[in-house]
Amino acid sequence: MQASTLVSLEEYLASHYDPDRDYVDGVLLERNVGEYDHARLQLLLGVYLGARERVWGVRALVEQRMQVRSGKFRIPDLCLILRSAQVTQVLLAPPFLCVEVLSPSDSLESLQERIDDYLAFGVPYVWVLSPKSRRGWIYTPDAIREAKDGVLRTENPDIAVPLVELFDQD
Repeated sequence: MQASTLVSLEEYLASHYDPDRDYVDGVLLERNVGEYDHARLQLLLGVYLGARERVWGVRALVEQRMQVRSGKFRIPDLCLILRSAQVTQVLLAPPFLCVEVLSPSDSLESLQERIDDYLAFGVPYVWVLSPKSRRGWIYTPDAIREAKDGVLRTENPDIAVPLVELFDQD
């Protein structure tokens, strides 16, 4: 990810970037998006989650800005907020789940920094999906585990997403 010139918080919040960018202490950070595998997996997961919003009591959001701390905004590929959560144009409270879909140019260091930001913000679940290896990982404040049984899960609400539903669509 490349950094650009410093911009004010006010300018960031009033601007629209294509694709949108993270904001870290005045620096705009590009996000790796736009490749077929990434876009297709993001869409399939969004459709899967969106179709079950009422059953699970959540709202699915794609590329939603959220302020993880003063001066720092992240944009996960997808996130879920509880239906009971207050809706704001920029999320100021942690969502229930953040999802990152890996791109070939993602570095382990930048990915881990994003995950750490989500967990420090109070997000209880972070899912990371790899379109290339067709694998998924679940991060919580207490643990990291691969979805070896082929199912991404959360508790309270109990959400289960079989990886086969995402990876066997083509």
